[in-house]
Amino acid sequence: MSSQVRLRLLPRARCMFDEPLQVKVAGLRSRQVVTLRARATDEKGVMFSSMATYKADGSGEVDLQRDPSLSGTYTGVQPMGLLWSMRPDTLHKRFIKTCSLNPQVVKFSVHEEEGGMLAEATNERLLVGDGVIRCPVKDGNIRGVLFTPPGEGPFPAVLDLYTFGGGLSEKRASLLASRGFVVLTVALYGYDDMAKNIKEVHLDYFEEAIAFLKKQDKVGSKAVGVISISKSGDLALSIASNLPDVGVTVWINGCSANTMLPLYYNKSQILPALMFDMSRMIPTESGAFNCKYVLQNPLAEENKATLIPIERAEGRFLFVASEDDLNWDSKAYVENMVERLQRHGKDNFESVCYPGAGHYLEPPYGPYCPSSLHGVAGKPVLWGGEATSHAAAEVHLWRKIQEFLRTHLSCDAPQTKARL
Repeated sequence: MSSQVRLRLLPRARCMFDEPLQVKVAGLRSRQVVTLRARATDEKGVMFSSMATYKADGSGEVDLQRDPSLSGTYTGVQPMGLLWSMRPDTLHKRFIKTCSLNPQVVKFSVHEEEGGMLAEATNERLLVGDGVIRCPVKDGNIRGVLFTPPGEGPFPAVLDLYTFGGGLSEKRASLLASRGFVVLTVALYGYDDMAKNIKEVHLDYFEEAIAFLKKQDKVGSKAVGVISISKSGDLALSIASNLPDVGVTVWINGCSANTMLPLYYNKSQILPALMFDMSRMIPTESGAFNCKYVLQNPLAEENKATLIPIERAEGRFLFVASEDDLNWDSKAYVENMVERLQRHGKDNFESVCYPGAGHYLEPPYGPYCPSSLHGVAGKPVLWGGEATSHAAAEVHLWRKIQEFLRTHLSCDAPQTKARL
């Protein structure tokens, strides 16, 4: 390792997961060609890594905000490329970061063309901001984790649905709380003392979760927001269409119909399930399957009973679709829903589509996932997208979600004590 070469992470080496980082190298020879590497291990012990080749300027410096990568896991000027282009050392693995307690630890290093290391630095990417309170919830039927921001509030309340695949994911909820929202993320099965698998979904569970969330001391919004992705997208639509007190629904790459499991409310089935036809899975050379058209058509006459009556919803919708989603045709489902709302004279929605993005749109700067095991198919599937476009979509969407929630979940002013 060279004592003269310095690798700097700005503004600091310890930051929030969703914060950009400036990577700079100094002390190189003029025009020296070097390779920068990043590596991190996920909760399952899978190693992810990236690399990019850079040429120093005349002063022997490399600045990833200014300089292009000449080759590697990405090319061009991409300041955060070393993070989002990290790839697993085993095929078809998704970066698993579900618990908020431990930061994502990324090791950055600079290497000579021959491979020798010149400098290294560590970046800790936190999921819980300073002062955010994390409280596991086991209340009635509810199983999950509540995140509360620091300060008196009042804050908008959000119910985070990351419910399929079993277990609980805290990442998005903890990051939203760090940005000023009271967030409850709930499990539906496969967590704590809950059943390992389920054959039906009951809206009553989410009604209980919303009531619990609204009772929290720092919650100031009269209504709650619901944020979802994939299968939980149709659950969010059903919650907004059937339950009171839902002011905002963020739907990311979901379906417009109730999928996989029948939906019940007050012990009665309210929606049958739109099912998959696994014979339509298309194998690819990578070993992963393309399952974009595996789900039955919700607009076919025999399936229309599965469509969710979103025109009943009083709150606002943010529909988000990736145009290269290979899990299913999210963009077509958005078009279906927009047409349905307009036909009922409603304008309580916004929609945004991202060209070149794949299915898993998450908080930004995590490793892009092209393929991984599908919980329903039981096989690895392609999620779609191109890494650079997908990473840009995640940055834009994360800002959009926060802005949308703040705009439409108004809070009462904090109560002030009268002065004598």
